[in-house]
Amino acid sequence: MKNIIKIGLVSAFIGVSLISCQSDLTSLNEDPKHPSVIPSENLLATALFQSSYYMDNPSVNFNNYRFFTQQWAETQYPQETQYDLVTRNQPRNHFNRMYVYTLNNIKQAKINLQSEANADAAKANKLATLEIEEIFVWENLVDTFGDVPYSEALKPDEIFSPKYDDAKTIYLDLIKRINNVITTVNTSSKGYSTGDLVYYGNMTKWVKFANSIKLRLAMNLADADPALSKSTAESAVAAGVISSDAEAYKFKYDGNTFSNPVYDNLVASNRDDFLPSELVINTMSSLSDPRMSVWFTKVNGVYKGGVFGELNDPFTNYSQLTSFFRSSTAESNLMSYAEVAFLKAEAAARGYSVGGTAADLYVTAVTASMNENGVSATDTAAYLLANPYNAANWKKSIGVQAWIAMFNRGLACWNFTRRLDNPILVNPPKSNLSSVPYRMPYSDQEYVLNGANVSAAASKIGGDKATTKLFWDKN
Repeated sequence: MKNIIKIGLVSAFIGVSLISCQSDLTSLNEDPKHPSVIPSENLLATALFQSSYYMDNPSVNFNNYRFFTQQWAETQYPQETQYDLVTRNQPRNHFNRMYVYTLNNIKQAKINLQSEANADAAKANKLATLEIEEIFVWENLVDTFGDVPYSEALKPDEIFSPKYDDAKTIYLDLIKRINNVITTVNTSSKGYSTGDLVYYGNMTKWVKFANSIKLRLAMNLADADPALSKSTAESAVAAGVISSDAEAYKFKYDGNTFSNPVYDNLVASNRDDFLPSELVINTMSSLSDPRMSVWFTKVNGVYKGGVFGELNDPFTNYSQLTSFFRSSTAESNLMSYAEVAFLKAEAAARGYSVGGTAADLYVTAVTASMNENGVSATDTAAYLLANPYNAANWKKSIGVQAWIAMFNRGLACWNFTRRLDNPILVNPPKSNLSSVPYRMPYSDQEYVLNGANVSAAASKIGGDKATTKLFWDKN
């Protein structure tokens, strides 16, 4: 990773003003389009865009989360649903986007912020914003790859070949960092206004987002370290997690300079490569799910999903994703209220004290998803009556409903399916793997640029394979 990290994206985010107006004569000697020091708000904006766009990107060239959860099928080119993670270098592409284009910008933003004029409270809040966003990206990397360069990463002038840190050790440090950063926030003051393209300086929302990340980390620890999971989840909820759709972590696209990545792949690309899978259609049909009419079209009066791992051609023979997903301005909702509500329901089912019973929190979670998708209160009530919480088989009850609710929210969905093993995902007959994927293999470039360390990491985790489970995936 040594040369990759040295690249470093320092270009400003389009649409955010690079520098303020200057009235002094010395400004005549400055190039306003290429400032010598990029403002931290521009670096933050770039990092937010890069992380949101590429965490949410359905392209076959990037994270492939939607295929790992078998919610999307392919039409003419089924290689990715057959779990070919080599031909298109998806591990390399996602790895680089998170390290080079995201974390590196956040690191530089933290440096540049120190020399910028700010009141103490505003400066602390801006630094906290950068820290929380950085933690969010680290969480994505660990839950995608497992052990990754962490403590020695992003130090190209000091460490040429960073070691791979143990994933659980990173988890523990992220939790510690969340606890620490929250204490530095002054919610009566704003943070970034223009560079913060998610919460626009609202630090109360940033704190709730941080606590929600902490809750998600805690729930992933449930089978690996039950005691730590319980205490961490309970403290996160007590401190205040996302409790409404208005508090969700959403990156907003303007539809002009930058567009939603699903739109780019379904509409702007002028291609018809993706369909809802047969598993999604059949599961939702069996539950009489009212979200189907919001999400999918019908073929000859019925919903028909594509066969996962097979050619589904011509695409006109199958249901399509509706205009609900095809807007250029649709938000990337990367930590939704529904997800947090399902995490709380799962925590309660495991016996944690998180402010309600599992049954009540299940209702809250399903209702949150219905509301996010414009389903009426009447249809929501009918659905819950027909599909109540099942305490005797809570992993299936919560797992299936969370899997549906997280449709088109790749990593969030993958976390639920790996942790709860519901719904049961079957390896397609033409799969390139021996089972469904549990992690993303390491970047092929790492074996060239950081060979000794990546090879050691691969050996430690039991092999650099997509079928190697993460430390917290015990079942």
